[in-house]
Amino acid sequence: MSEQAARTFAALGDSTRLALVRRLSRGARLNVTELTTGTGVTRQAVSKHLAVLQGAGLVSRASEGRETVYRLCAEPLDVAGDFLERLARGWDDAVERLRAHVEQEDG
Repeated sequence: MSEQAARTFAALGDSTRLALVRRLSRGARLNVTELTTGTGVTRQAVSKHLAVLQGAGLVSRASEGRETVYRLCAEPLDVAGDFLERLARGWDDAVERLRAHVEQEDG
């Protein structure tokens, strides 16, 4: 597994971080207050989760006036998605070989 995919999967292994990624995936740049609204999680906790996502390269932050806004970075998700696709193809190939082997023994 690539290092980037491993960091992405580790960062996404939390339901709060998944929810943050989902909200940012809509294309908006949001501040911590906006990301906290409706989550039932404190701003401090959201900030810590955003730091984990930023460490994995999944979000970036920028200053807009006096606010800091976050946006989703898609590249790490693309790398993780490519890894999952390769993994799925491997499983499909293994299942096909098993099917062919079973059919050969039955025939």
